[in-house]
Amino acid sequence: MPTKKITEFGLLLSVSLILSYVETLIPVIIAVPGVKIGLANIITILILYRAGGKEAFFFMTLRVVLAGILFSGVSGILYGMTGGIFSITIMKLLMDNKAFSVLGVSIAGAICHNAGQILIAAFVMENINVLYYFAVLALTGTMSGLAMGYLGYLLLKQYNKLFSDKQ
Repeated sequence: MPTKKITEFGLLLSVSLILSYVETLIPVIIAVPGVKIGLANIITILILYRAGGKEAFFFMTLRVVLAGILFSGVSGILYGMTGGIFSITIMKLLMDNKAFSVLGVSIAGAICHNAGQILIAAFVMENINVLYYFAVLALTGTMSGLAMGYLGYLLLKQYNKLFSDKQ
């Protein structure tokens, strides 16, 4: 991988970790445990559209592990990784389909992230009733996916203007 790409990747990883930290400081307005805005996913969307699925998966893995070590511990890594695997997989498939906009891809990714997390929660807690909570998470995932997708779309447009590969 060229030095320029490694540097860009490292800087974006740093930004995503800062966004993860900022998110820990934001109180969730609704009293629903486990709901997060997903600010760092703006950067994941940027990586997915600029570099591709493998790079986005690698980026997500690094981000989840580092953010887990810094902010949430082993359980955060477990839940984040499971949600991230579901999310990146569906986002890559929908992006390649070209029938979905960045917003649609982001919303689907947020909902699938929540699906992965609720499935791992049911497994860890050994309680299938936790799956009923998915309806709430799907609603909040749709809202955050829309917001982060829109911000990701705006960032992608500006990023492509500023950091074109044709320099």
